[in-house]
Amino acid sequence: MKRIHFIFGLLVFIVFLLTGQYMDKVHNHLDGIEDGVRLLYRTRHIFILMASLIHIVLGLYYEILIGRWQRRVQTTGSLLLVAGTILLIIAFIDEPGKRDMEAPYTYWGMHVILLGTIFHVMSVLKEKRNKSAS
Repeated sequence: MKRIHFIFGLLVFIVFLLTGQYMDKVHNHLDGIEDGVRLLYRTRHIFILMASLIHIVLGLYYEILIGRWQRRVQTTGSLLLVAGTILLIIAFIDEPGKRDMEAPYTYWGMHVILLGTIFHVMSVLKEKRNKSAS
């Protein structure tokens, strides 16, 4: 999982760079685009950066936990983080084109990333308590 997070994070960082180039080259750095659509592009772009950095850091610090339930919670958290990241990339592609300003992919992407982060925190809580008790 450590390597998966790191490589996935680097790939998502490349997506972040490509979305920046897309906004620059295809949309003339968003000049002349209405404010709402510009905001949608820029925020989704930054959310992709955030997600890539989460994966890169996890790839650097990830440790497989000893307890069976801890590994399951940790793996579930990782899968949720990957799913949330994919939703944020879809949000960049889909949501700025919508005129009703709805953002279902961003909504779910951010919530799934939050849940994945909570799962990672939960996976180490009992281990930290056990270490401090010894």
